[in-house]
Amino acid sequence: MARQLSPVGLEFIESAPLRLVFAREVRASPEVVYRALADEVTDWPRWFTAVTLCRPTDGGKGREVHLKGGTRFQESILVAEGPERYAYRIDESNAPGLRALVEEWRLTPAGPGTRVQWTFAADGTAVFRGTLKLGRAGLGRAFRDAVTALDRRLAAAGA
Repeated sequence: MARQLSPVGLEFIESAPLRLVFAREVRASPEVVYRALADEVTDWPRWFTAVTLCRPTDGGKGREVHLKGGTRFQESILVAEGPERYAYRIDESNAPGLRALVEEWRLTPAGPGTRVQWTFAADGTAVFRGTLKLGRAGLGRAFRDAVTALDRRLAAAGA
């Protein structure tokens, strides 16, 4: 059963009880990476294997996301400042123990490519926070694998 989460704002990225930050460089420009993140949302399952469905909602102001294992999110886009920043809040989810979640993608030029930084800012029950801390390595691996797959996909497309 889906539950409403706390309607936190961008400030939550810095104040969240649990913040996980991951970064990786890719060969594509920030503009190309931003387009893949923010504009081509239906393609996320092609490069982020944990995602089974991602589609825009509310005229592009939100997203519906399904993950492997059955977790589902209804999201609101908080900021879409191409090509530097893309962030969204989870408004509704069936994830047990989750109270609030904001994810932010920051893109900065890095040589001929882009440094991609993903911040996962969350709050939840003690069990949820503990599980997420224990799962940090797996979440980091999922991020690395996803960004590596995105990099390959963009290179193959000539981006």
